[in-house]
Parts: sequence; structure tokens; C-alpha cells
Amino acid sequence: MKADIHPDYHMIKVVMTDGTEYMTKSTWGSEGDTMNLEIDPRSHPAWTGGNQQLMDRGGRLSKFKKRFEGLSM
Repeated sequence: MKADIHPDYHMIKVVMTDGTEYMTKSTWGSEGDTMNLEIDPRSHPAWTGGNQQLMDRGGRLSKFKKRFEGLSM
């Protein structure tokens, strides 16, 4: 294996959006640096579920509902 081709793996401090801090190993920055996150699992909709709303405005959903509104099972 070639010498000195791998990045330095060291301890950094990560600060979440709510102020929570933890120490972890990373190749980012240098020893003792602080990484301030703008988005994290506690605030991002991909992890929290978000407030997703269905907005149709006369598209496919409206056409489907209109076509099958009289159908009952």
C-alpha cells in the first residue's frame, strides 16, 4: 500500500441546529475543528416526515375523482 495517500482521520466537534454537540472522528477539517450543521436529522423533513400536503389544482387527482365520483362499492 502506498504511504501518505489517505486523509488524516481525527476528532472534530459537531454542533446540531438545536445546539446539541458531540465529538466524532472525521476527515473533514483538522483536529479540534467545529462543524456547525445547517440541516440535521432533527430538523430536516426527510427524517421528520415534514408537513407534506397534496395540492392538485385541477390536475390528475381532480380528474380521477370526477370520473369515479358516482361509483360506489
